[in-house]
Amino acid sequence: MKKRLIAMCLSLALVCCLSVPAFAVGDGNIDGGGGGMGDGTSTNSWSPGNDGVRVTVVKAENHSPVTTPIDLTNKKPPSTMFHFGKVSKIQYNNGSGLSPQQGTFQYINPPQAMPRIVSTNGSNNIEAIKKYFCSEYTIQMIANHTGMDYDVLIGGKYKLLLEPFTFYKFEGVMIATTATEAAMYDEQVGGLLRKRMVSLSHKNLPLAMFLEVSDLGYPAWGGSTTKAASNADIKSSLGLGVVRFTDQPEPPNVSAYDYKYRVNTEVITAVTVSGGQSDPDNPTTVSFSIDGRTYNVGNVYYPEGDSQLAWVKWTTPATEQDMVIQVTIRGPGGTDKTTINCKIVDLDKNPPPNPVADDRNDSFKQESVPQRAVKDRADWTVWDPWWQEYWVWHGDDEDGFWCDHGWWEFDLDRYYASLSSSMSIKCDEKNPTANGRVMKSGYGINQTANGSIRTNQSSAVTQPQNAVSYFPEFNYQTYWRLLERMGGGKFEFQKNNYSTYKNRTHFSPIWMPDGKYEVNTWLIDGWTPVGMLSANLTDSLTIRGSLWQDWHIGPLQP
Repeated sequence: MKKRLIAMCLSLALVCCLSVPAFAVGDGNIDGGGGGMGDGTSTNSWSPGNDGVRVTVVKAENHSPVTTPIDLTNKKPPSTMFHFGKVSKIQYNNGSGLSPQQGTFQYINPPQAMPRIVSTNGSNNIEAIKKYFCSEYTIQMIANHTGMDYDVLIGGKYKLLLEPFTFYKFEGVMIATTATEAAMYDEQVGGLLRKRMVSLSHKNLPLAMFLEVSDLGYPAWGGSTTKAASNADIKSSLGLGVVRFTDQPEPPNVSAYDYKYRVNTEVITAVTVSGGQSDPDNPTTVSFSIDGRTYNVGNVYYPEGDSQLAWVKWTTPATEQDMVIQVTIRGPGGTDKTTINCKIVDLDKNPPPNPVADDRNDSFKQESVPQRAVKDRADWTVWDPWWQEYWVWHGDDEDGFWCDHGWWEFDLDRYYASLSSSMSIKCDEKNPTANGRVMKSGYGINQTANGSIRTNQSSAVTQPQNAVSYFPEFNYQTYWRLLERMGGGKFEFQKNNYSTYKNRTHFSPIWMPDGKYEVNTWLIDGWTPVGMLSANLTDSLTIRGSLWQDWHIGPLQP
């Protein structure tokens, strides 16, 4: 028998909104849906109108939050309410965890009331929401409260990330959550929030806002707009809207590849399984066909209305290539992908050329270290089914028998992986005139990088396996060095063929100007079921003078 989800009892209410100025400053990428609410209890309930919107200013170029989020609501939430602070969806997706706290919930009551955000029946007025958050009045108010200059905010370099939130009673305690926080919290409490509050936490709240077109790295939502969503879908695609200040949305990041791997690397490939219910009586098995070999992943369980990741750990080939992985399924449900396209690259093909004494670069301009993909924590869950016995007596007193009419219940086990990393550079040991962390240009440097992952499911994780260093003389591109894995999570330069002593060194160019010499290392290939953990590291020395100052030409002594 299937898990029974207890809904909530809610009364319908009308939400009256003041008019919004007609002049539109922004362009809203927002759509919405939802459905009806059920019956509830005295300990698990929500009152219509107890909602709001979390607003974060985000840099359009790299999708990074630049302000602390602010929460707008028409209500006055209880002072003793529990919440998770001011954290945006982007920050959660980048690895931030939930940090529960009680009281001190800071909010703003707009002088001009917002339209209804979270509906009771899926009929919230999305056009009114767009009009409100794209108006000059609202944008000016957001600029004032976030500390952004209004003209800078609307100049095209920034966007507004909108996230609906609600505050409601869960297990007798008032709590405020965005859709993303609700999904993450549900995972922490083993699916209990979904069990008690599914119509709100997994349907009307996450479906209050979703994207019409892809933006800020999030996809347009193409799933159901009337049914409860899974935690995975909520975290990846629901409970957000975007206000942009340019005529066109950013072009989608179109890639023919689902994964990009390195050669000779142990990696993890995952798919999401959903549909129906998978339990020990009706199990699901996922098969991955990779490079002529089939990997079968069994015991993939999940309750009805939810989903489960299924993954395989394998080692990439030694040569660059494009690879297609076929995915098939036996049992209930289906996968989000049946074909996975992988690109496998070799990073050890572009080391710097040999620097020579007469090299020049008179037009050199120091560039900032670029941003690279960074993720230092990953969280995932696994459904664990168990049988709830329910014995029923059949027949009369003498000829009857007991029969178990039980059903499968599910616990949600939580797993994590956390990356620790560091790097350091120093003057090469063969540098005769180095002074601490000061050296002359033209001499070499040595480097050490370290990375390790702490986890409570080691079978589902790989330790960092590659590190790539980039240098300022090449503007952190063009040429790079793939570091050698030394064991124990330690990486160093490979032996340099241009070094007289074959040292593990990198030579700075003799034309390098005085100042900071900063090396950038991207530590990568720590794989988990929910993606790669990586770190963007830097360290620097100071260049003062050049190697030529250590040379002297003069006549021989008689």
